[in-house]
Amino acid sequence: MIAAPADSAKRANAPDGPGDTGEEPAEAVHSVPVTSLLSADSPRLTGEDRDHTLRLVEADRAMPPILVQRSTMRVIDGMHRLRAAILRGDETIPIVYFDGDADEAFVRAVEENVAHGLPLSRADRRAAAARIMASHPQLSDRAIAARTGLSAKSVAGIRRSSATVPQSNGRLGADGRIRPLNSAEGRLTAARAMEQRPDAPLREIARAAGVSLSTAHDVRRRLLRKENPVPDRYAAPPPRRRTGADGPRAVGGTGRAERKRPHGADGPRDHGAILQTLMKDPSLRHTGAGRRLLLLLRARVIAPGDWADLYDCVPPHCREAVAELARHCATDWHRLADELDRR
Repeated sequence: MIAAPADSAKRANAPDGPGDTGEEPAEAVHSVPVTSLLSADSPRLTGEDRDHTLRLVEADRAMPPILVQRSTMRVIDGMHRLRAAILRGDETIPIVYFDGDADEAFVRAVEENVAHGLPLSRADRRAAAARIMASHPQLSDRAIAARTGLSAKSVAGIRRSSATVPQSNGRLGADGRIRPLNSAEGRLTAARAMEQRPDAPLREIARAAGVSLSTAHDVRRRLLRKENPVPDRYAAPPPRRRTGADGPRAVGGTGRAERKRPHGADGPRDHGAILQTLMKDPSLRHTGAGRRLLLLLRARVIAPGDWADLYDCVPPHCREAVAELARHCATDWHRLADELDRR
């Protein structure tokens, strides 16, 4: 983010102090001729908005410095401010330099325009997301969503529908960590690295394989026990079986392995009855964490007949947000189920 002009100017013009390194502050403000700047590679599909420029001219007040790519002197963020300065007859304009290539500059332009100023349209943001995932295929859907002001679901839809997006074996999340798209592949990569470099630190192995440190620990434990570094839950799910008139037969799976069922039950489960049994279990009822778990389960066990009411109660403008939260909750519950299966 660009700091306020006054604060930036103070940093740029502050006298040298005991801790001064002689390096230019990252957000130092410079004054350059308006004629020295090139037009932006704008994320706006329709270009600049002249009415917005005229409003800035009429406001006749100091504006924040614009962001400029140092190597090319191309505007990254602030074309409306530059046009307003030219219309006012200003010869110079305050700028902050950005050091990075053209693809990085475009990402920064989108981030700045999403955060402030004249908002980008939804079409602008979707086009920007497609361009960013083409230039940065390793970025996760959530990381791109955070930069473009879209939902992760929308970004995922754009990724699926775009034939020009290069494929990547991993995703760089908003937290800066790279995670493999295929957990099994990441574990196998870590296992190979451990066999080739048995004395290498686990943290280094995890970073190279794109897995978490805890996953690297688990892989090492499995190798020491002469086990497969990839747990069964990461293997391809077996085909489901269905009983028909001619007996059991295999049908295509849904992409997720069937969960374990207690007591070897094969028929449909009465989840309400399961919940009631759990609610009576003293090992859960008599601990704080156990009671919290029971409350969460009770709030989320929904009778089949209640789903229709839930579908109908969500207005159209809330559907995307509700769906995103539902998927987030589902992911968390699947993670809990996988951990319980593993134990």
